[in-house]
Amino acid sequence: MMNKMKVARMTGIKEMHIEQEDVPSIKDNEVLVKTEYVGICGSDMHYYEFGRIGRYVVDKPLILGHECAGTVVERGRDVTSLKIGDRVALEPGRTCGKCWYCKTGRYNLCPDVVFMATPPIDGAFAEYIAYPEDMAFKLPDNVSTLEGALVEPLAVGIHAANQASVGLGQTVAILGAGCIGLMALKAVKAMGAGDVYMSDAIDARLKFATSQGAAKTFNPKEEDIVAEVMKLTDGEGPDIVIETAGAVPSTKQTIDLVRPGGTIVLVGIVPEGDVALNVAKLIDKEAQIKTVFRYRNIYPSAIKAIADGKIEVKSMVTHTFDFDNVKEAFDYAIANKNEVIKAVVKM
Repeated sequence: MMNKMKVARMTGIKEMHIEQEDVPSIKDNEVLVKTEYVGICGSDMHYYEFGRIGRYVVDKPLILGHECAGTVVERGRDVTSLKIGDRVALEPGRTCGKCWYCKTGRYNLCPDVVFMATPPIDGAFAEYIAYPEDMAFKLPDNVSTLEGALVEPLAVGIHAANQASVGLGQTVAILGAGCIGLMALKAVKAMGAGDVYMSDAIDARLKFATSQGAAKTFNPKEEDIVAEVMKLTDGEGPDIVIETAGAVPSTKQTIDLVRPGGTIVLVGIVPEGDVALNVAKLIDKEAQIKTVFRYRNIYPSAIKAIADGKIEVKSMVTHTFDFDNVKEAFDYAIANKNEVIKAVVKM
């Protein structure tokens, strides 16, 4: 194996360069993974375009990317569950395993989490990654590394569905038909949801959502979503409303949409931070609000759902780029949001 590898580093706003670095050494509990596919996430694009997300600021060169999968090429002496040649999906958050959140199973809330491509932690746009065995999940023979790279956004969608406690035949409204909204659609349908209604300001996304099982779609620029959904639900509203757009209007809309006694799940992060919500209406409906921060304990079930054919993810990939063209991939994804559902980089 070579001693050097290529990495793609963001060096400034809309600046990215491929550089040579040493292949990382592994610890006794780690495997060395030859990266094969990395997805471009909305957060990656936001860092690249604006240099920050909330309190996380890119103030030094950073490797982006956290949706990744590849093949084990070396393993530490204490590794027992993986062997050289195994294909794996990497869960990008590494936690302490000792705090109250980790001990109670809510490790996504660990205050000491180290998460790929969240400043100052480097991400996955590198030819090789050294990674802990327990966060590298083996892929079955019928699951490709391309699909493995999509496990991460799927995990967010599944976590949203879990937070909502989706029941058989329940009606769901999903606000935002980007990658996460579409993964939430796939998750709630796999869990037995009935009609799923989706909204987005981009018509191409709505068309794609229909092809993936959405019963009805709406463009908020052209239609009164609340009025239309109320007509479809006999004036009651959907049992579950999932907000994935991270926009102020749609976040406010969740309370207007949800039926009395229903559940709202907030997934999208509103850049402005503060949102004024109609708490009186929320209380009057005795609806509950739940939130999603990444995911926890989901990778194994997400991989099995793909392997068993219960959730299909390959169709999410609309654009594929070679690693040498990673900067062009970011520029294209940002400039063509109307047509890109999910862009991936083949390493």
